[in-house]
Amino acid sequence: MASYLLMAAVLLLVMWRGLLPGLLCVCLGFLLTRMLTRWFVQALGRVQRQRPSPTGLRAAPMIAAGLVMLLPLALLAAGLTHSRGYIVNAPQQYQELLHYMARTVLELRLKLPADMAAHLPEGVADIQRIIASYLGAKAGALAMAGRAWLAGVLFAYVGLLIGALAAVRPPVLARAPLDQQEHGPLTRQLRLRITLFGESFDQIVAAQFWIASFNTVLTALFLLFMLPLWGLRLPYTTVLITFTFVAALVPIVGNLVCNVVITIVGLSVSPLAAAACLVFLILIHKAEYVINAKVVGRRTQMSVWELLSVMFVAEAVFGPAGLVAAPLFYAYLKKELLAARLV
Repeated sequence: MASYLLMAAVLLLVMWRGLLPGLLCVCLGFLLTRMLTRWFVQALGRVQRQRPSPTGLRAAPMIAAGLVMLLPLALLAAGLTHSRGYIVNAPQQYQELLHYMARTVLELRLKLPADMAAHLPEGVADIQRIIASYLGAKAGALAMAGRAWLAGVLFAYVGLLIGALAAVRPPVLARAPLDQQEHGPLTRQLRLRITLFGESFDQIVAAQFWIASFNTVLTALFLLFMLPLWGLRLPYTTVLITFTFVAALVPIVGNLVCNVVITIVGLSVSPLAAAACLVFLILIHKAEYVINAKVVGRRTQMSVWELLSVMFVAEAVFGPAGLVAAPLFYAYLKKELLAARLV
């Protein structure tokens, strides 16, 4: 009973204090480290054409954990290096954007009635003053959002470190069954709770891979075939399709981020292209509920109506974080109920 209460308290604390990115990255770091370890051991076996040496078996988990911990830092360094030119050219791009907005506003002033045109800014200086006033009024909210985003990234990376270190703490290969290890009853039960939670996460990740593939195929068909039929072509199509797959690996939220990016790119082409992208992506987002419930439900032995109900309730209670956590938490709950033979 204590293990059940502790597990429930931890999951509620995660949702209450916004630690969901950290929890997900703990699981991700653990699974990635174990997966890389198995690959390294298999590669050593093929190279040596026999059972890997004890030294190789001991080194494989440490190498895997090091890769998992250092890869995000390497990607961040590469991203900053390639974005240096964008940062240097940002002031010039800002001025070009202001002039473009000013020309658009002036065209609107000429087309609108005089009483309506009087409410629009007259030039670049007015637009710049409006933007500065808005940013000043929203400075507190922007600062809070920036701190929340930074805290989420830090929690995610710390969770990745914890998961990688936890994966190499016990022996990776040939460890004894949980019920035969010399630990107290609470430790054994907590290990069992965590094992069931990890199995649920593994199933959810596998299901999310197929969901991301499905979204990517639909987006590719829309960008490569449907839009050209209407005489519309979006720039950076290949990049957008790749970004769709990577973003869709994050349940629900990744799909929303991808929708925003594609709509903005469509707006750079024409309002018609932006409207077409927005309508298409709204339909995909609404279908995401059913697709997510169908695929995840099949892999976790859950009915579609169960998972949809849990997702709607979790979103109402916890917001977008609840929508992301609902499939994982409910899959874990279902595993616990099945293990206890209550359902």
